[in-house]
Amino acid sequence: MRNRNAGLIEQGKAILGIELGSTRIKAVLIDEQHNPIASGSHTWENQLIDGVWTYSLGAVWEGIQDCYSQLVTDVAEKYSVEIKKLAAIGVSGMMHGYLAFDKNEELLVPFRTWRNTITEQAAGKLSKVFDFNIPQRWSIAHLYQAILNREEHVDRLDYLTTLAGYIHWKLTGERVLGIGEASGMFPIDSVTKDYDAVRMEQFEALPEVKKYEWKLSQILPRVLVAGDSAGTLSAEGAKLLDVSGRLEAGIPLAPAEGDAGTGMVATNSVAVRTGNVSAGTSVFAMVVLEKPLKAVHEELDLVTTPAGDAVAMVHCNNCTSDLNAWVGLFREFGELFDIEIPTDELYGKLYENAMKGATDCGGMAAFNCLSGEPVIGLAQGRPLFVRRPDAKMNLANFIRTHLYASLASLKIGCDILFQEEQVRVDTIYGHGGLFKTKGVGQSILAAALNAPVAVMETAGEGGPWGMAILASYMVHKSEQETLVQFLQDKVFGNNQGVTMQPHPKDVKGFAQYINTYKALISAEQAAIDAMHVE
Repeated sequence: MRNRNAGLIEQGKAILGIELGSTRIKAVLIDEQHNPIASGSHTWENQLIDGVWTYSLGAVWEGIQDCYSQLVTDVAEKYSVEIKKLAAIGVSGMMHGYLAFDKNEELLVPFRTWRNTITEQAAGKLSKVFDFNIPQRWSIAHLYQAILNREEHVDRLDYLTTLAGYIHWKLTGERVLGIGEASGMFPIDSVTKDYDAVRMEQFEALPEVKKYEWKLSQILPRVLVAGDSAGTLSAEGAKLLDVSGRLEAGIPLAPAEGDAGTGMVATNSVAVRTGNVSAGTSVFAMVVLEKPLKAVHEELDLVTTPAGDAVAMVHCNNCTSDLNAWVGLFREFGELFDIEIPTDELYGKLYENAMKGATDCGGMAAFNCLSGEPVIGLAQGRPLFVRRPDAKMNLANFIRTHLYASLASLKIGCDILFQEEQVRVDTIYGHGGLFKTKGVGQSILAAALNAPVAVMETAGEGGPWGMAILASYMVHKSEQETLVQFLQDKVFGNNQGVTMQPHPKDVKGFAQYINTYKALISAEQAAIDAMHVE
C-alpha cells in the first residue's frame, strides 16, 4: 500500500481537496479509489472587529499555506516522496458571506462572514421583493445592506464573491463558482442552472440599486455545475499554494463549493429524499426536494446540490462552540490537579456519561448562542444556562443539556420542514465534530428530528474529502454519468453507514426540552439587552 500510494503521488494521479472551515483549514489527498492517503490542517479563529465577524486575507493565505505544508510533510513522512503534480484540485470554504473587490483586485471592506447578523433590513426587503427567503448571511443580503447603509465602497465594486470563490480566483484567475455555493449568493433557477434571471431584473430595478453603473450579472461569479472544468492552476496560484515552489502549474481545478455542498457529497446525500446534518461550529440540515415547498419560510433556505438540484436548508449559526467552552472548563479543572486528559477521551467520557442523564435534561436548559440566531429571531447571542431550583443538577444532565442546546434551533427549523411542509426524507446522514463520539450525537439528532440518522466512517473526513471527490468527478466521470451515479457506483457502493432509529423516550424528552427552550427565548433576549458587548 505504501509503495502504491508513493507511486500514485509521484505520477501526479492523486487528487487534493482543501476546505476552509470556521475553526480549521484542512487538506485531504485521495487516491483513485477515493481513499484518503494524506492530510494537513491549520487551526484558526474568526475575529469580531467593529461589530463584524471576519478573517483577514493574510490569515486566509497563511492558513492555506500552513495547511498545504502540513500535507506535504505528511506525504514525505508516509511515502518519502514530494508532491509536484496532481490530477485535480478542489477548494471549498465556509458558505456565502461578502468579499467585495475593486477593479484593481483590492478588498474594499473586511470579509463579512456567514456568522454576521447585520443584514436583517436588507434580507427582509429582498425576501418580500423576490417572494423568496433571503437569509442574512447570503451575499446579496450583504450587498443590499451596504447599499441601504450608503457605504462608499459599493460604487467601486467590480467583483463580489465568497471565500471559496476568492481562493479559486487567486489560484486560477477564473471568476467562477460551483452552483451550490452560488445558490447562497443569489437565488438559482434549477432549470437553467444559473442565477434566477427574473429576480436579477427585480434587484436591478430597485431604486437604490439603479444608480450604480455596475450590473449584478457583471460582478457575480459565473455559475458552474459539478463536473464542469473551472480552469487550471496558474504559476502565481501554484506559488500561493506551495511556497516551496515544487508544485507545478496547469493542474485542473473543479468548481469551488461551499461547506454545505461538500458535506452533501461526503455523506452521499445529493439524491432526492436524502438529507444530511453538518454539526460543528454551526449546524445545518439539508434535504434534497422532490417538489417545491408550498410556502416561503424565513427559517428555510432554498439552495442547491453541487449538481444544481433544489435543496431545503435549515441553517443555524451556533452549534458546538459553547459546548466546547464548557468542555474546556473541565479540562482546566483537571489541569489544576495535574491531570492531562487527551481531547478525544475528555469529550468521549463526558458525552457518553450524558446519555445516562434524564431525557428531558431534568429541569435544565441552555442557549448556545455566541452570535445571533435568525431561526429563533435573535440578532445577537449571549450563552445562557438556567435551571429550576429543583433541577437534578448532575454532570450527566448538565452535558446532555448543552448537547440538546447545540441542536435546539435546528429542531425548530426542521419541524417546519417535516411537519408543516410534509417533506419526506428516507435517512439523515450526520457528519461533523458532534458525531465523533460513537452513538451520542447520532442518537440525540435522531431524537431531535424523530428520524433515522446514519453516520459513515468516511464522513469523518468531512468537507475536504467531499471536495476532493467533486474534483475526482470532474476528471474521472464517464460521459453522461451524473453525480448521483458517480457517488453510488464509484465512491460509496454498498456503504450506507450505521443507522440509528430514534428512541421514543428520547423523542418525547427532547420535545419536552424544546417546549421549555421556546418559552425561554424571551429570557435569552433579555440577557442580550442587559449584557452589552463593548
